[in-house]
Amino acid sequence: MIKILRYIFFALIILFLILIIRAIRFKPLKQKEVEPFDVELDESTIIENFVEMIKCKTVSYKDESLEDEKEFEKFRELLKEKYPAVNNKCKLYNIGRTGVLYHWKGKRSDKPVVFMAHYDVVPVNEKQWEKEPFSGLIEDGYIWGRGTLDTKGTLCGIMEAAEKLISDGFEPENDIYLSFSGEEEIDGRSTESIVSFLESNGVKPFMVLDEGGAIVEGAIPGVKGKCALVGTGEKGKMHVKISTKTQGGHASSPPAITPIGRLARSVVRIEKNPFKYHLSEPAKDMFNILGRHSTFGLKIIFANISFFRPLLDLITRKKGGELNALFRSTIALTKMEASKAVNVFPPYASIEGDVRIMEGDTEDSIINGLKKRIKDDKVSVEALKVVKVNPFSEINTEAWYLLEESVRQVWPETIVSPYLMLACSDSRSYTQISENVYRFSAMELDSVERKLIHGNNERIPSNKVIEAVKFYICVMKKF
Repeated sequence: MIKILRYIFFALIILFLILIIRAIRFKPLKQKEVEPFDVELDESTIIENFVEMIKCKTVSYKDESLEDEKEFEKFRELLKEKYPAVNNKCKLYNIGRTGVLYHWKGKRSDKPVVFMAHYDVVPVNEKQWEKEPFSGLIEDGYIWGRGTLDTKGTLCGIMEAAEKLISDGFEPENDIYLSFSGEEEIDGRSTESIVSFLESNGVKPFMVLDEGGAIVEGAIPGVKGKCALVGTGEKGKMHVKISTKTQGGHASSPPAITPIGRLARSVVRIEKNPFKYHLSEPAKDMFNILGRHSTFGLKIIFANISFFRPLLDLITRKKGGELNALFRSTIALTKMEASKAVNVFPPYASIEGDVRIMEGDTEDSIINGLKKRIKDDKVSVEALKVVKVNPFSEINTEAWYLLEESVRQVWPETIVSPYLMLACSDSRSYTQISENVYRFSAMELDSVERKLIHGNNERIPSNKVIEAVKFYICVMKKF
């Protein structure tokens, strides 16, 4: 027995040493030196144009009758008015319900590049805003308004960059496409229509760049420097409904378990049993790059992430939040419907939720997994809408290196890393015609600013709009 214990002890010592040695060798990857990029811009005109974009109330709704089509048309006309060089040089296509596609012809057509954004915004509750949400008010260095962060800022950056380069006589080596949709927030189909148009014309983009990650601090535990997170993939999503039917009746004689009680029990069972742990390729790449810049104690984990899988699984499922969402499919139950009157049992009650689907999971695996957790044949589970997980993009490619270089030129001392985007974007449609689809919002955002996206009092520092323009100029000049 003592002999066996000695063997176990020595085995643990060896294992410990292996983990430590791997952590010691887990050093930051070497990066080539890059020249900082800067360009002289007409900053006041850029800000004026951006403010006019914000004033357009391009709020999209699932119910199209709620939309103000005049505001969408006003925005599209604004692009023609404010960017004469782009409109004179590039061929304009209006595709689908709200799609706008500019084709800027280059010297060649074999490596075309697509720059994406959307000009629709989510609704606002004006009473909860400190400033008028479509005023484009400039105050204390901030521009206020819905869409400043998501994502008229990037759209402005793209258009201003193209306008500047065309006005200066720049001719790109390759064709450049500027692709904009006015229904991204409602999962509209304009981008799909644009992709179908490009595919039918034999266009296979060398790179696609859409909104996504930003430059942030504290991207993962233990990393204090600035990190540019570039989405190389995104989770899928599903709108799910969980429901139960009853005979209904008067509330004075309740059954042993009410419809709401049955659904509440289902919710508890779901939330107590998260979906399985899975480390996707984008997340693995992120930890491999950023983990090398963390503290030594955390390097032990990041350098041996497969070994610590059980620990990470336990910690993330208990803590929840963004880190947990990086490792598994998640469900957020957000909507409940039952009786219209307090003294009546409804014949039907339901809960709806938003599922974010991890690579490896499918519609069937999610639905079956929920049923297995609920364990109640009187509760039904159905998918109302599904967006599947689309292929991820690689990082060891020419397109990635050009993008990484551009980020570091505009934001020196920034670590560029791939990551798995938790939200969905229009860029998923482009994965059917391009292998290099990246998601990066060209902005440096602190934790407060990130929380303003889709929230009240959305605003952006004016200097960050200018930085976005510089970034897109830098990238476009490489193609």
